[in-house]
Amino acid sequence: MSVLHDKQILLGISGSIAAYKTPNLVRLLVKAGAAVQVVMTNAAKTFVTPLTLSTVSNHEVLSSFVNEENENAVWNNHVDLGLWADAMIFAPVSANTLSKMAQATSDNLLIATYLSAKCPVFFAPAMDLDMHKHPANKTNIDTLVSNGNILIPATSGALASGLEGEGRMEEPEQIVAALEAYFLEKSPLSGKKIVITAGPTYEPIDPVRFIGNHSSGKMGYALANCAAQQGAAVTLISGPTAGNTAHPAVHVLSVNTADEMLDACLNNYDTADAVIMSAAVADFKPKNEINQKIKKQDGFDAISLTPTTDILAQLGETKKHQVLIGFALESEHAVANAQQKLARKNLDAIVVNSIADDGAGFGHDTNKISFLQRDKDAVHYPLKSKNDVAKDVLAHLKNIFDAQ
Repeated sequence: MSVLHDKQILLGISGSIAAYKTPNLVRLLVKAGAAVQVVMTNAAKTFVTPLTLSTVSNHEVLSSFVNEENENAVWNNHVDLGLWADAMIFAPVSANTLSKMAQATSDNLLIATYLSAKCPVFFAPAMDLDMHKHPANKTNIDTLVSNGNILIPATSGALASGLEGEGRMEEPEQIVAALEAYFLEKSPLSGKKIVITAGPTYEPIDPVRFIGNHSSGKMGYALANCAAQQGAAVTLISGPTAGNTAHPAVHVLSVNTADEMLDACLNNYDTADAVIMSAAVADFKPKNEINQKIKKQDGFDAISLTPTTDILAQLGETKKHQVLIGFALESEHAVANAQQKLARKNLDAIVVNSIADDGAGFGHDTNKISFLQRDKDAVHYPLKSKNDVAKDVLAHLKNIFDAQ
C-alpha cells in the first residue's frame, strides 16, 4: 500500500506539450490512494482538456479565480486550496510559469495557490533544450530550490522540436516515486512495527450469551489508521466491533475472547517496536462454559466467574525493547488510579479517560484524555475527535522513540 494513500495532492499544470502526460500522472496518484485536485493555466488547456483531467481525478478542474457559468459566480479560494494540500506538484512547469513562481507574479489561480501553499512543493520543468539551458531559467530554478521547493529534474531525450537533449519532463511513474520517497522519509513512524488492540472481548456463557462491555473499538481503529498513515507497519488485534474500517495497510487480526487476544499479542510481541493496548478486555469470564444454550425455563442461580488474564501486566513483565502504552477508563480519581496502573504494570505510558466526562468513553466519536509517563507531569487534553486524540498519542510515542 502506497504511503500516498489518503494524501491530498494539488497538481499544477502549465502550458507545455508535456501536459499530455498529466492524465497518466493523475491516474497513478489516484491508484496510489491520493485525492487529486488539478489547477491549470489557460495555456495548459491547449495541450490537455479539463474534461479529461476531471474524469481521471473525479474532481472539477480549476483554472480561474471565479466560476462564472451562471449568474451566481463562485470564487475559487486559492488560500483554501493551498491549505488543503499535503503536497503540490507542478508538472509540467513551462519557462513562463517557472518565472512567475520565482518572482511571485500572481496573475493566475495557479500561482496564487502556490503562494498560499503551506505544504511541500515539487516542480518538474519541461521545455526545449536551449530554453532549459538558458541562464535565466537556471537562475529561476535555483531560486525555487533555495526557497525550499523540490526539483524533479528534467531528463534527456527526444524533444518536441525534434532536438535531442535535456528538457523532457520526468515520466509520471518517476514523479510519483519521488513523491512516495519524500513522504516515506518524512513519515514520523516510518520503519516502526506497532501492535494495537481495539474493541471489547466477549467471554462466552453458553453458545449464544456472553460477558462483554460497550467498547466500540473506535479509539483503537483511529490509532491504527493514524499510525499507518504515518508510515508504521501496523498489526491491529481487534475484538468484535461493527462499523469500523481499517486503513488498507493495517493488518487486522480478529479475536473474540481475552485468551485469543493474549495469544495474538504474544505472537506479535517480540518483533514489535511498540504496543498500544486500547482494547477494553473483559475482566472476568465464566468459570465453566456451558456447551448448550441455557433454557430460560430451566433457570440457574448463579454464574461462577474467574478473572481473565491481565494481558497488559503480562506484557509488562516480559517487556524488553518494546514501548508499552496502556489505556485506562476510570469513573473517579482517574489520574491517580492511572498513575498506580502505570507503575504496577511496568508501562512506559498510559492514556486515561473518565466516563464522568461528557463525550468521552465508550461509543463516542470524541474522547478527552490525559497522557501519563513516569517521572513526567501528566499532559491533559480537551475533548477532541478520536482521530485527533490518536495523533496526540502517536506524537507522544514518537517522542519516546526519539528519546531512546
